[in-house]
Amino acid sequence: MSLTEIILDSRTSDLRAVEQLRGRLNEALRGKSDVVDMVLVCLLANGHLLLEDKPGLGKTTLAKALADGIGGRFSRVQCTPDLLPGDVTGFNIYNQKIHEFEFREGPVFADVLLADEINRATPRTQSALLEAMAERQVTVDTRRYPLSAQFFVIATQNPVDQHGTYPLPEAQLDRFAMKLSVGYPSHADEMQMLQDAVEKTDTRMTGEKGFVLSVEQLAGIQQTVRRISVASSIQDYLVRLGRETRQHPSISLGLSPRGLLTWQRAAQSRAWLADRHFVTPDDIYDVALPVLSVRMGLEMNDATTVIQEILDAVEVPEYAVPQPSERPR
Repeated sequence: MSLTEIILDSRTSDLRAVEQLRGRLNEALRGKSDVVDMVLVCLLANGHLLLEDKPGLGKTTLAKALADGIGGRFSRVQCTPDLLPGDVTGFNIYNQKIHEFEFREGPVFADVLLADEINRATPRTQSALLEAMAERQVTVDTRRYPLSAQFFVIATQNPVDQHGTYPLPEAQLDRFAMKLSVGYPSHADEMQMLQDAVEKTDTRMTGEKGFVLSVEQLAGIQQTVRRISVASSIQDYLVRLGRETRQHPSISLGLSPRGLLTWQRAAQSRAWLADRHFVTPDDIYDVALPVLSVRMGLEMNDATTVIQEILDAVEVPEYAVPQPSERPR
C-alpha cells in the first residue's frame, strides 16, 4: 500500500469514527443537529466548550454522551457554592506511614471533564480551572502537574439572572473556544422523547457503553486540523473582522489575539468536518456566533444581532481554492 493510500485510509477511518460520534450525540439530544455539529467542531479544535441555557434542556445529557463516546478518563464536578479549589485540582495529604506529603489528584486529571453548573461555584473555585484550561496543567503548593494533552472541559451554566449563580470572569470565558445554547426541542422531538421513555428504546436508558473515538485517534485528528490550509486572504478577512469587534459600539471588550487564533482553529475544524483541506469564508461565518458570543460579554439574543452586524460590515474576500500536492496528515 502506498503512502497516499495509507493517508486516505486513515482519514476515512477518522471520518467514520467522528460520524459515529455524531450519531451518538444526535440520539442523546434529538432535533439539535446544528448544536451537535458545533460540539464536534469545538472538540476537534482542541478547545473547551461552554453550554448555557435553562435547566432541563439536555446540557448535561449531551456532555455525558460526548464523554461516553470518547475513550479515556472521564470525571465530573457538580459545582456548588461550598466547592473548594482543592476539590477540583487535588491536594497534598500527609502520609503518616512514610512521613511525607502525597498528592491526591482531583477530577481535572482526566481526558474529559464535565463541570456541571459551573457558575454556581464561587469565583475562587472557578479560577482553579483557569490554569488547567489555559495551560493543561495545575500547580499545587508550587509544584506543577501536567494534564492530558487532549484535556477537554465541557462546562454547563444556567443563565446569570437565576438564583445562586456567579458570573464567570472575562479571563476564564476567553479560555472557552465556544458557547452554545441548546434551546427547546420541537413538538415532534418531545413526542419522540416521551415515547422513548415509555418504550425504553433510548440509548441513555439501555446503558449503551463503549467509545467510538479513541483518545489517540482524537489527538491525530486534532493535529491534522492544525494543518488545514488557511489562505492569506482568509486570514486578512479574520483580522478585519476582529478589528471590527473592537470598534462596535455595543461591545465593551473586543476580540483578543487569542480569540482570533481560536476563531481560525474553529474554522479549520469546520473545514475538516466538511472533508476539505482548506478554509473558506463560509467556515469563518459558520463558527462566528459560538466563538464570539463567549467572549463579547453579550447575552445570546443580543450576540446574534451584534455578530451579524459585524459580519455584514466586512467585505467577504475572493479567493482561489488551494490545490496542494496532498492533503494535510
